[in-house]
Amino acid sequence: MKQQFKPKQIAQICAALALLNPALFTFAQNSPTTVIVTGSRFEENLNQVPANVNIITREEIENSSSNTIPQVLSQIGGLRVSGLNSSSLNLDASVDMGGFGPTGNSTTAVLVDGIRINPIDSGNVDWSTIPIDSIERIEILQGGASVQYGNGAVGGVINIITNGGKKNINQVSASYGTWGTSINNAIFRNTVEKTTFQISANTSNTNGWRPNTAANAYSIDAKIFQDLGGGDRAYIDVYYGYTNSKLASPVLGLVGSGNPLSVSPEDAGNNYTTNNLGFRQGLTKSMGENYIFEVDTSYNNKTSFYYTPQADYFVSLDPSDIYSYGYAGSPMNNKLQGWQLAISPRVKANFAGIGTTIIGYDFSKANQAGSSTYSPLSQSIILANQKDYYYYNNLTHDSQNATQINNSVYVIQKIPLSKVFEASGGFRRQVQQASTTSTSVYAANGTVNNSQQFAANAGDIALNANYLPGQHVYIKWNQSFRFPNVDEYWAFGTNPDGAYELVFNGILQPQTTQTYEIGGNWSIWKSKITSSIFKSMTQNEISYNPSTGANYNSIYQTNRGGILLDVATNITSSFNVGIGGKYQKSYYANGPYSGNPIPIVPDTLLNARANYLITSRWSVGGVVNYVSNQYYDSAPNYYSATPVMPSYVVGDIFTSYKFMGIEGRLTIKNVGNAQYSTYGTGMGRFSTYSYYPSEPRSVFASVKYNFN
Repeated sequence: MKQQFKPKQIAQICAALALLNPALFTFAQNSPTTVIVTGSRFEENLNQVPANVNIITREEIENSSSNTIPQVLSQIGGLRVSGLNSSSLNLDASVDMGGFGPTGNSTTAVLVDGIRINPIDSGNVDWSTIPIDSIERIEILQGGASVQYGNGAVGGVINIITNGGKKNINQVSASYGTWGTSINNAIFRNTVEKTTFQISANTSNTNGWRPNTAANAYSIDAKIFQDLGGGDRAYIDVYYGYTNSKLASPVLGLVGSGNPLSVSPEDAGNNYTTNNLGFRQGLTKSMGENYIFEVDTSYNNKTSFYYTPQADYFVSLDPSDIYSYGYAGSPMNNKLQGWQLAISPRVKANFAGIGTTIIGYDFSKANQAGSSTYSPLSQSIILANQKDYYYYNNLTHDSQNATQINNSVYVIQKIPLSKVFEASGGFRRQVQQASTTSTSVYAANGTVNNSQQFAANAGDIALNANYLPGQHVYIKWNQSFRFPNVDEYWAFGTNPDGAYELVFNGILQPQTTQTYEIGGNWSIWKSKITSSIFKSMTQNEISYNPSTGANYNSIYQTNRGGILLDVATNITSSFNVGIGGKYQKSYYANGPYSGNPIPIVPDTLLNARANYLITSRWSVGGVVNYVSNQYYDSAPNYYSATPVMPSYVVGDIFTSYKFMGIEGRLTIKNVGNAQYSTYGTGMGRFSTYSYYPSEPRSVFASVKYNFN
């Protein structure tokens, strides 16, 4: 792998940033009155939360080199972000907070204003529906939080807060960069008496740096926030997002080999389109001095289309071709139509001498229907070869339909033991009913129906010591869980006639994870320090085997453990630096694969960022991320200690100048022009080494105008 930065240069790069690129604004300082909502779903002091929580402020986002939310999470939050289509728009980015590798995005709960936005399948969060200018702050909670949020809150929680204060913000921005990339944002937020109106929008387009990687995205979000007095408030938020992207094939070989600009002809023209719309609403109402009632409601409707123009690439009309003749191609048009409805009422009660009690109920119902149709040529082949070539029932399309209904109740209790110590604990019981229907051109047994009900429990116990203003330490145990995604009900396998095709896999059991954690948060010496040490054990882990195409519950336990540290310090009012990192091990704990690492999980993540205000108008800054080597994605029975995906260092630098209400900025991303990849496949029954190359160096020029 070619790369101008080498891992051994990290210290030199970080030092250079600290000396040359200090900060424009101060990093977020956790004062004794810092208030968050992610810890318990109610507002509370950060130092009362027994968890590792970091806050990314609006100012930090504005004064960084980040153009998208995934870039914010990686460059400021220090999280592990990966993707296949590495364009500047990060439309398919996934976040792995818990070291779960290929299923990391399914074990990270992503919220907007406390409301879950994760899809019910294994797809990625639709980041494009959240205009980056609408963000007031991002709260990142590391570790399990299924007591508060239920399914999927195993590795951590990302809560994107768009409910801002009454400060008026009216600004527009435009960026243009390499490969014809343009990113435009606007936000208009104004308060009239006790009513705040906010509308934000984004348009993004890129030609892509590789063939067949062009993409565009558009989103708009409109919100009304009403202050009802006495701490009572309500809001309604309506949004719409559209994306259209192409996906190039991987490069065959080890990372760094081959031609990253090459694209397999059978993948030429592949196109993926989504339409995503919905609403979110929330109400907070005081009921006397000691009770607070809150309720959230949300609805989402998403339609996705995947078009494969070369679906018949391997079709043969030659009878002498014994390998391909008589077989149809792959589906040409694939459609997914899904919706989710959720409601979450909860109440918080403060009892003198006893503490705080939170009781809540979560209900959600979701459905996703999928259909796959074949080209006219393949349809004629299917109809002409009934039974002889594994085609049945004169079907010319495949279809799947799945419904999930979730009901759960939870309780959280906090008991003050003294002025310093507070004990807390919680419990959640979630029951999921899942039902499916599927049929296929290969299904000799026609339509297959199935239904299943599973339940999972979450719990936590913690002791928090808030011994000084802005300083606390905690010790904690928790159990979290995740249910299978709807697409994990199906897999590639052998159908009743022996053909290797998409078949019903069965509804899998939920996985459970127990985590032991000790950590703390300290605001001292003009610095914010957050750190924790953790150890977790997972049973029934929901996994995918690339060599067999099967989704399954692993019968072997997997363990994870490590340490996190983040330090942000204000050296002076114009000079600020931050460093952070995570060291972790993710591995099989028993069975024939005992000691083998989980693929696509780097052991070490390091992050350094810094800004410097040269004058009142001119500033410079930068960020550097280091990711250690990791294992290619492969089945556990194909594990090999070598080769591995190599480590890499990626750095961005920028400079900006302000004049009155106008700000101009020049950003160089991947300034060292590192050639790297965040995802690659290893050897397997149907695969060989391949990787998706990430974007090389790019340059962006931006201008922002503030109307206030």
